[in-house]
Amino acid sequence: MGDSQYSFSLTTFSPSGKLVQIEYALMAVGAGQTSLGIKASNGVVIATEKKLPSILVDEASINKIQSLTPNIGVVYSGMGPDSRVLVRKSRKQAQTYQRLYQEPIPLSQLVRETAAVMQEFTQSGGVRPFGVSLLMAGFDDNGPQLYQVDPSGSYFSWKASAIGKNVSNAKTFLEKRYSDDMELEDAIHTAILTLKEGFEGQISGKNIEIGIIDEKRVFKVLTPAEVEDYLAEVE
Repeated sequence: MGDSQYSFSLTTFSPSGKLVQIEYALMAVGAGQTSLGIKASNGVVIATEKKLPSILVDEASINKIQSLTPNIGVVYSGMGPDSRVLVRKSRKQAQTYQRLYQEPIPLSQLVRETAAVMQEFTQSGGVRPFGVSLLMAGFDDNGPQLYQVDPSGSYFSWKASAIGKNVSNAKTFLEKRYSDDMELEDAIHTAILTLKEGFEGQISGKNIEIGIIDEKRVFKVLTPAEVEDYLAEVE
């Protein structure tokens, strides 16, 4: 008896112990554009492809990297509308914590709360798992941190990770290039080179996005002009 007849029920385990809808959600992530994150000794960089469905689309209207709090940013691979829901819920959770304790929410706690929302959608009737994986980057009292959250609700802290299309090649490239004493500037260059590995066409400041956070604890998304400057450095 195969798993296929259980594929339409989120809340029913197949005989092999799988929730097949979660595997389908992971396939939706795998079909998304490549995103990656690298934790350096003095900061974190997250980067992603931003290929537009048509040359007529205004690239300024599409933002795959967003800030959740002043010191935490997120990038996704998978279904964009699903990511918007999670971003909104995460921002609300961060503001609730800030209002209650009068201090910024630690990244590990925000990740845990976001993962709890995603997990809840794997055991409820009438809903489906989020078809998106997140890379969340931040700098708090525990230093620079990078987390990956998957549709199942599982999350891990990473030194460097990639999600989306071409994930196996990107992770192999990161394993070769990563070192624990890597500085943020080197991490940005490595992120660009990793995206270049599987990029179709000419890479530019308009079709990739890069977000960084350093010891100043202020997350910022680089402008296309700033991205172009980094691209020139790795040519």
